[in-house]
Amino acid sequence: MIKNIVFDLGGVVITLSQEQAIERFEALGLKDARQRLDAYTQSGIFGDLEAGRIDAETFRSELSKLVGREVTYDECCYAWQGYCKDIPQRNLDCLLCLRKEGIRVILLSNTNPFMTALTHSPRFDGKGHSLEYYVDACYLSFQQKVMKPDPLIFSKMLMGEQILPEETLFVDDGPRNVAAASQMGMFTLCPENGSDWTKEVFAACGLNEK
Repeated sequence: MIKNIVFDLGGVVITLSQEQAIERFEALGLKDARQRLDAYTQSGIFGDLEAGRIDAETFRSELSKLVGREVTYDECCYAWQGYCKDIPQRNLDCLLCLRKEGIRVILLSNTNPFMTALTHSPRFDGKGHSLEYYVDACYLSFQQKVMKPDPLIFSKMLMGEQILPEETLFVDDGPRNVAAASQMGMFTLCPENGSDWTKEVFAACGLNEK
């Protein structure tokens, strides 16, 4: 029986636009943004930021060196938040409904401080609520100092929540992340970015769609 659902943020709760993020970083002067940005797992200073190896200020400073001018914190926020194409209301409604039904809803995301400046602020849903309004707990890569699909971040989440993998459904648009969760003993669902996964999630919990 599914008692817990662990959601990815980008590509699941939020519809991603890698192209928009690339365009914004290119506009900052990062000519090779397309080579540096990945849809699932970042590398270089981008990966260092999301893995918590560097902080937001160090990222800003290093990005400034790459583009040859001083980049501001707000510019970094604007570029990173280009990944956020849309936040479908159906997804947010689903999260609230699951919690009302007694399902524990957890977020497990590879993300960074520039993205959480949006997601963990009242601007998130356009109604004055942050992401934390919709979930019971958040496990963020830059805070945990480890990124999916490393098994360690899954272990930290399971131990932190005191939940069993066999009672947990993991929903992520990244095939490697889903494979890692499956190896940990969790049930998994791998929807495509932007698709409607709500029916499958309700069904997995034995609930009727609301």
